Amino acid sequence: MQFIDLKAQYAALKDEIHKNMDDVMENTQFIGGTYVKELERQLAEFTGRKHCITCANGTDALQLAFMACGIGAGDAVFCPDMTFISSTEPAKMLGATSVFCDITTDTYTLCPASLEKQIKAVLAEEKLTPKAVVAVDILGNLCDFDAIGAICEQYGLTMIEDAAQSFGAEYHGRHAGSFGTIATTSFFPAKPLGCYGDGGALFCDDDSIDDLCRSLCVHGKGPGGKYDNIRIGVNSRLDNLQAAVLLPKLKALRDYEFEARQTVAARYNTAFVGKLVTPFVAQGCRSAYAQYALLAKDSAQRNKIVAHLAEKKIPNMIYYPTPQHELPVFRREPRYGETFAAANDYCARTFSLPMHPYQTEEDAKAVIDAVLEVL
Repeated sequence: MQFIDLKAQYAALKDEIHKNMDDVMENTQFIGGTYVKELERQLAEFTGRKHCITCANGTDALQLAFMACGIGAGDAVFCPDMTFISSTEPAKMLGATSVFCDITTDTYTLCPASLEKQIKAVLAEEKLTPKAVVAVDILGNLCDFDAIGAICEQYGLTMIEDAAQSFGAEYHGRHAGSFGTIATTSFFPAKPLGCYGDGGALFCDDDSIDDLCRSLCVHGKGPGGKYDNIRIGVNSRLDNLQAAVLLPKLKALRDYEFEARQTVAARYNTAFVGKLVTPFVAQGCRSAYAQYALLAKDSAQRNKIVAHLAEKKIPNMIYYPTPQHELPVFRREPRYGETFAAANDYCARTFSLPMHPYQTEEDAKAVIDAVLEVL
């Protein structure tokens, strides 16, 4: 049994993937190329954005977004406490300070009340300049963008959507990637839309931001090309082979994979409701279920379940065992009195089960039975 069955996906899409990859090899068009252009066009159309800029990975996408927003020393970047380090790691590299906020107790996304509290604390201290909010769509669930967007507008902050785990998800009729001044995503193989290596993308509607990001991706190139360097940039491009792989995968996600994820989640929900805390999806929203995360009663029960799954050779994961404020690299970041109660509780009780659109009913039953045996 696979936690995320990329082999099953490959078997389903093998012919189209090989056809595209063979075309790339025959034409020897490896950097840039027609598949990259077509992928950017389709991704922009799918998210409802004017522009899509592909790049080398999801972390680079966030770094490019921070660079495009002019984030640097003395700036405060606000982010949920329960996420992966890459959500603010690039901002820290640029000299900014990560200011973590608690998460909601239902969707586990950025808590608007905690966000506003932390913004006010930074303003009152007068040491940092509140600059940006990274709204992380965690586990496939989208943030409360109405509330977070209003807070960003009130305090003059740039909102960046980190949609690394939510591609395909919906918020009141809009797809993940359509929120914020800039949105980013990751094509790491385990993501809802993943390539066969590393890859990422940015989404925006502003022509000047599109031009700036495309320049930053290629060493700060100017109108004259890569030898006309007008700013300091990076080297971050999605290669044509990865784009050739992603195009059939994007079609599969649209045609059936997203709905298949809903089916898998529904099976689990039916089995575990009332026994464990099952994933909550807000009204008018749909989750991409990048992970299917449950909450046990406490750490002891979580550990028993995880140990039993291991004995049964059923793969499982913990997303995430440590809140950001407890990571050694971030322990000296300012907290402003925030206790991160919800994030701490989530990290102490969470565990995730196999989740992918190719899961069979037989495998689902084996997973469910193993968990219920412990309960």
